[in-house]
Amino acid sequence: MSTGSEQQAPGTGARLAIDLGPLVVFFAVNAWRDDIIEATIAFMIAITASLLVSWLRYRHISPLLWFSGFMVVVLGGITVWLHDETFIKIKPTIYYSVVAALLLFGMFTGRNLLKMVLGTAYPGLSDTGWRLLTRNWALFFLFMALVNEAVWRTTSTDFWIGFKLWGALPATFIFALANVPMLMRHGMQLETKEEPPVPPTQ
Repeated sequence: MSTGSEQQAPGTGARLAIDLGPLVVFFAVNAWRDDIIEATIAFMIAITASLLVSWLRYRHISPLLWFSGFMVVVLGGITVWLHDETFIKIKPTIYYSVVAALLLFGMFTGRNLLKMVLGTAYPGLSDTGWRLLTRNWALFFLFMALVNEAVWRTTSTDFWIGFKLWGALPATFIFALANVPMLMRHGMQLETKEEPPVPPTQ
């Protein structure tokens, strides 16, 4: 019985490997081969593997991982097929924009989608806390969509990849940590806090 419940709740290390592993593979292959097309192929394979591991090991795939995986496979496939890196570069913009739109739509229609997806991540968090967290992440994602558009359209491919690794990824974790004081004021228990509420697999 305990084994089944453990399968439904991957530990921190497993979550990071599933969520961030494909992105690490993308960066590593690009650094090794200096070829974004080959890195994109590796990214597609790695995120497919993450989806399979998540399902086979834990019998669960988060909606955000499903969405990210779908986008990587579709836009990555177009990138490889046409040999046009534009499509993999706009993937973060679409990801950020769609997630932000869904969060805002849910918030304004009385259905907090973030709470539905991550309700067990922060036990004790009040409805006000969830509303503020949803608003903050939605605005952050809209900002990151604009930044990604500005970066890929005005800089080189190498700079864009460096921005994803040394800019977007750390910014996501820093933003998640910056929300902790607000979350604690609205009922979150610090000792039960998990990783950043939205996986940064863009």
